Amino acid sequence: MSDPSPTPASAAPRTSPRRAARWPWFLLVFLAALAAAGWYGWHWWQAREADARAQVASADHRLDALAQRLDAIRDDQRAQVQRLQQAEATNRVLRDELLGIGQRAALLEESVTRLADPNRDGVQALRLEEVEMLLVFGQQRLEIAGDLTGAQRSYAMADAVLTAVKDPAYVNLRQALIQERAAIDALGADPRAAALARIDAFARGLSEAPPVAAGPAPAADAPWWKRAFANVFDIQPRDRVVAELPSDRAAALAALQLELTLARAAAERRDEAGFGDALARARGWLERLWPESAALDARRAGLDEIAALPLSLSVPTLGSTLQQLRQLRAAADVLPSERP
Repeated sequence: MSDPSPTPASAAPRTSPRRAARWPWFLLVFLAALAAAGWYGWHWWQAREADARAQVASADHRLDALAQRLDAIRDDQRAQVQRLQQAEATNRVLRDELLGIGQRAALLEESVTRLADPNRDGVQALRLEEVEMLLVFGQQRLEIAGDLTGAQRSYAMADAVLTAVKDPAYVNLRQALIQERAAIDALGADPRAAALARIDAFARGLSEAPPVAAGPAPAADAPWWKRAFANVFDIQPRDRVVAELPSDRAAALAALQLELTLARAAAERRDEAGFGDALARARGWLERLWPESAALDARRAGLDEIAALPLSLSVPTLGSTLQQLRQLRAAADVLPSERP
C-alpha cells in the first residue's frame, strides 16, 4: 500500500484572486459613507447653530419689548401719582375753603343772633365799653406812670358812667368799683414822691451843715509824745479811716452827693434794689466824712429810714373791677349764642 505524498510544511495557503480584488471597493464605500455622514453632521450642526441664534435674537427682541412696556408702565404710574397729588392738593384747598365758609357762616349767625336779641341795649353796650376803657386807663396810669391823681379821676369817671347803667345785673360790679375806688383814694401821697422829698431834705442838710475836719484833742493824761505830735500825725483804725485832708474830704463829699443822685434816679424808676444799694454806698461815705459821733449816728439813722421807704403803690384789689366787668360781658355774649 502506497502512502500519500506528504504536504510540505513550508507551503503557504493561496489567496483567491476574487477576494483580493473586492476589498478596495469596501474601503471606497466606507470612505464615501464617512464623507456623507460628515457632510450631514456639518449641515445639522449649522442648522442647529442658526436655530440657536434665531432663538437668542427672538429672546432679545422680546426682552426689549418687555423693557419698553415696563418703561411705559412706569411713565403711566408717575402720571397717575402726579394726578393723585394734584387731586389731593385740590381737595385740601376745597376742604379749607369749606371750613372757612363754615366759620364765616357761624360768625354771621352769631352776629345776627346778637343783633336780634331783644335784651341787648346799644346804649348800655357803649357805656360798658366806656367803663372798661376808663378802668384800663386808670390801672395803667397807676401801675406804669405812678399818676395817683390821674388814676383817681379815671375811676371817678368810670363810677359816674356805671351809675347810668340801670341793669340790675351790674349792681355787684358797681359795688366792687366803689371798694376799689376807696382803696385807691386811701393811698394818700405817692411813696416815690415822699422818698424823693426825704432824699432832697437829707442833701440840703449836708449842704447846710457840711462836715468839718476836726481831729480829737489829746487827753490831758495822754503820753507826752502823743501830746507833742498830735498835730503831726493821727492813728486811726485800719477798717475805718476818716478823711482829714481837704482834698480827700471834698472827694468823699462829692461821692456822697453822687450816690444820693443815683438813689433819686432809682426812686424815679421805682427800682427798689438800686435804691437800697445807692443808699448803702452813701452810708459808707458818711463814715468816711464823720468820726464816730452823735451827728454820724443821726445821719445813719436818716439814711436807714429813707432806705426803708416803699417806692411803689400797693393796691391789692387793683384790677378786680375790670376783671369782673370782662367776665360779665363775656357771659352776656355767650348766652345769646346758646339759645335754641
